[in-house]
Order: sequence, then C-alpha cells, then structure tokens
Amino acid sequence: MTKIDIVSGFLGAGKTTLIKKLIAEAYTGEKLVLIENEFGEIGIDGGFLKDAGIQITEMNSGCICCSLVGDFGAALKKVLDQFHPDRILIEPSGVGKLSDVIRAVQGVQEEAPLELNSFVTVVDATKCKLYMKNFGEFFNNQVESAGAIILSRTQKLSQDKLQACVDMLREHNPKAPIITTPWDQLSGAQIRQAMEQDQDLAAELLKELHESHDDEHEHHHHDDECGCEHEHHHHHDDECGCEHEHHHHHDDECGCEHDHEHHHHHGHHHADEVFTSWGVETPHQYEKAELETILKELSEGTAYGTVLRAKGMLPTPEGSWLYFDLTPGEYEIREGSPDYTGRLCVIGADLKEDALREAFHLA
Repeated sequence: MTKIDIVSGFLGAGKTTLIKKLIAEAYTGEKLVLIENEFGEIGIDGGFLKDAGIQITEMNSGCICCSLVGDFGAALKKVLDQFHPDRILIEPSGVGKLSDVIRAVQGVQEEAPLELNSFVTVVDATKCKLYMKNFGEFFNNQVESAGAIILSRTQKLSQDKLQACVDMLREHNPKAPIITTPWDQLSGAQIRQAMEQDQDLAAELLKELHESHDDEHEHHHHDDECGCEHEHHHHHDDECGCEHEHHHHHDDECGCEHDHEHHHHHGHHHADEVFTSWGVETPHQYEKAELETILKELSEGTAYGTVLRAKGMLPTPEGSWLYFDLTPGEYEIREGSPDYTGRLCVIGADLKEDALREAFHLA
C-alpha cells in the first residue's frame, strides 16, 4: 500500500523548503516519489531530488485542479505501476484548491492500492491576513481542508501578531494542529507526527486516567469511610481533614461529625463519563515563574473545578521549552525540546474553562 501525503500552500509559502526537510529527516529509507504540479512557479531543483534517488513526474500541463481527475489519475497510476513507491508526496500548485486534490486522490484510491495519509497546508504567517482578504477563495479552501496547518516564518512575528494569525486560521479550521514553532527548532519527524495527527494530549491523559482508574478498582473498595481522626485520600486524591467541609468530585460533603459512605460506585462509570478535558494549542510564551504560579493555583485550589491531571509543553521568551505534569497537590516543571506549538491539556470534573483560559493568559 502506497501512502500519499499532500503538501499544499499558497504561492511562496515555503512548501518546497518543507518538503526538502521532510525528505531529509522524516522519510529516510523510504522509496519516495514526488509529484509536483507546476503553475507558474519555479520548480524544485531537480538535481537535488534526483541526487536523493527520487523520481520526479513533472506535471507542467496545468494545475491539478484544472485538469483534475483525468490527467492526474493517469499520472498517479503511472507512478504506482512504474515505481511501486512506499510514499508519494504531492505538491499541488499554489493556487490549487486542496479539496480538489484530495478528491482526485480519493478517485484513484478506489482502483489503486493507495492510502491518503496526510494533507497539510503551509501558510506564511506574515501574509496570513493579506491572503485571506485578497485570495480568500483559494487560500481559505486550503486552510479549511487541511488536516494540519504548518506556519512558516513565525520567527518574524511578534507574539500578538502570531496569535492573531492563529485565531484567523482557527475561524476556518477549528481542529487541525497548527505548527507555530520555527522549523529549524523542529525535526522533520516532529513535523511529520503533527501532520499525521499523532498529537492528542487529551487522548494521552485520558488513557493514563483510565489505566489508573482501572488499577484502583482492583485494589480498593469504594465505600471508604471518612471519620474525623485522620486525613484520608479519596479515589480522586481529594484530601479530607476534619477542620472543614469540603466538596468532593461527586458533591459528597464530608464534615467531621459523622461517618459517611460514597454513593457513587465508580465501577459503574466509564472514565469519559466522569472526566471532561479542556485543551488548547497556543504560541503564547511563559516565564518559568509565571507557570509555577499558575500550576500552584491549579494543583491546590478548586477555583478551576476538580483538576485531576494536567500536562503541557510551552515555549519561553528565551527560546527554551517548559514541560509540565500536574496531579492534585503536586506538579513538576522540566525543560524539554521544542514542540510544533505550545500545547496544554487539563482533565477533571466540572472544569471552569473560562477561569482556566484566564489563568493561562489566553482570555
């Protein structure tokens, strides 16, 4: 089965640079064919790609979206028959509509052993507003149809301008990962992971919670009594001393006058019924001290709901990255390598999303 990856992007967005990086760093050892589709653009330096052992089928007869299924389908089949590649990279014309290219591939997919692996759009962050305004029909289609959006030239923008660009793109595509970190800080493999959407923090945290949830079922009964002689950890790590009344995850009050049974046998709930998650991707930069303050509030108080788990990787103004992990009552921050954009995820019950957004300065 041959994988197909489509790298679209408006004229001059940096598709060629990205493709060179992916070929050099992410697709090594694969038999790869690049189909580039010229439309008044300077082609990739054929010499460079041929040196890398890659065959090029140049389609100078016009852009894919014009000559659509006919020629394109024939070219694709020819490439498959001739080279039997592991992967085909398609670089459509800068003014092509990504939705048309995806449809064309799907048309061939019905009769050839192809898997549409990823379809991404490269956006020049410095021209985002201009292109959206002046070339909306083509530019917006590329953004709306993308499985991931890869911003180029982000290092040339202030944080505010970069955030404004991300916000504009989000209006047209609320879900796709948006890579905001400058490419020279990322490996081709990291970009490839984001392209293939293997980046869901919420799924990762929910999986961890499911696992710890299941472990606790094996080791504990859930009718824990809570007297007033001791501090006691409940299922969700809520401490219950005898000095105060305290609301648990399921609104069970625990004073010190009485023994008390939990009414919810957690075994009857799936974790996804009990937990909700809030996550964002943001290029916002954080100082370590500032992040410490946020996490301290998050781990100790109930101002944000019952926070059970939080995780993230965020850039600093100095260019380093802070990774954090939080469970009730404790958190840790460490330095890590750059991610494709800043990401964080909070999982818990009755989460107050507006308050979380404000805490992380994203309101």
